[in-house]
Amino acid sequence: MFLVICVILMFGYPVAFTLAGTALAFAGFGVVGGVFDPALLHTMPSRLYGTMTNYTLIAVPLFILMGVMLEKSRLAEELLENMSRACGRLPGGLGISVVIVGMLLAASTGIVGATVVTMGLMSLPTMLKRGYDTSLSTGVICATGTLGQIIPPSIALVLLGDVLSSAYQQAQMSQGIFNPTPVSVGDLFMGAVIPGMLLVGMYMAYVFFRALINPASAPAVTEGESISGREIVTSLLPPLLLIVVVLGSILSGAATPTEAAGVGALGAMLLAWGKGKLTTDILREVTRSTTKVTAMVFTILIGASLFSLVFRGYGGDELIEAFFAQLPGGTVAAVVLVMLVIFLLGFILDFIEITFVVVPIVAPVLFAMGLDPIWLGIMIAVNLQTSFLTPPFGFALFYLRGVAPDSVRTSDIYRGVIPFIVLQLVLLLMLSLWPELATWLPQAFR
Repeated sequence: MFLVICVILMFGYPVAFTLAGTALAFAGFGVVGGVFDPALLHTMPSRLYGTMTNYTLIAVPLFILMGVMLEKSRLAEELLENMSRACGRLPGGLGISVVIVGMLLAASTGIVGATVVTMGLMSLPTMLKRGYDTSLSTGVICATGTLGQIIPPSIALVLLGDVLSSAYQQAQMSQGIFNPTPVSVGDLFMGAVIPGMLLVGMYMAYVFFRALINPASAPAVTEGESISGREIVTSLLPPLLLIVVVLGSILSGAATPTEAAGVGALGAMLLAWGKGKLTTDILREVTRSTTKVTAMVFTILIGASLFSLVFRGYGGDELIEAFFAQLPGGTVAAVVLVMLVIFLLGFILDFIEITFVVVPIVAPVLFAMGLDPIWLGIMIAVNLQTSFLTPPFGFALFYLRGVAPDSVRTSDIYRGVIPFIVLQLVLLLMLSLWPELATWLPQAFR
């Protein structure tokens, strides 16, 4: 089934319909051959109803609306311009400002493609005009665009948290624990804070030291482009305050991720309105874009739900469990293998498909082996982020190539992302050696 999906996707068919169509085709062949029980398909309506009534998933369109509003109203562009003026005198100041703004935009949007394209259109021409090295510019933009995988609040963590919660309950029930400990999206958000901030700090440190070693690759801005303290406060404080309120309300327990998403969406609209940027045309564009992205996410979820149902109907989950149990390295080998498979699938599938298709199949088996769900979730998120950057198939590279000027060569983009891939692999290694980086904060808030 996985092989057929990969082949069909190579022909350019939509992911959601590929998942559902492949599942129905295999189910049909199985019914004809007498090896698949058609009664299993009768459970599909209840699965769809469960998705429709899932309170956690309400956060998805609200977080998307928040990010799209910041993007379409050009508030993110204004934030980048003022941040670059504020950091301009630092070595690599413009690059550091791109990392900071990209972090905020990635956190609020949560969709890698949207963030990379937006940052590419906003910041790449400016960086090249200021004399920044082409490979450094493209590397910073691609890397910061993928931060939406790990920086909360993000769509990726909302979806991953919901899937992991179901998988963890399933694993505990299979072990005879009928009062399972819940794992919430808020727990995953808290687990991502320290690794996410570490990664942002590593990005900024790399840009800073690269500028110190080779000033010509990241020149400082001129004296006339400085910004006053009052301008910094009036332009930077509102968007930063919005992110802090949304994330802070979740971490403090004052609001659920869904409630915080509603606050963020309303706050983004009020922010655009207060700055005179919320016109009827922009509101129409924002709502249409939000609807399209949300429809895409949930259509993929429906297709993936049907795929996993048929996959389990053929006993695929039992085969995976038996395979993991026979691995010579035990739990460590199983984790390494799953991480490798997810990394490779990141070349051809987006994080949404991997979250809905692969994670529900492998996560219950890994949880039954005693792994912490929050740690595993953060490891998967960072792993997917790395796969989006890796040449030659990384999605982020294609997104930036589509909006970059012709003067930027594809080899420049490939060369530019390599240092950031190394930094992400270092973070994965750190999480492997010190799981407390992901688990300490959720435990402290419980």
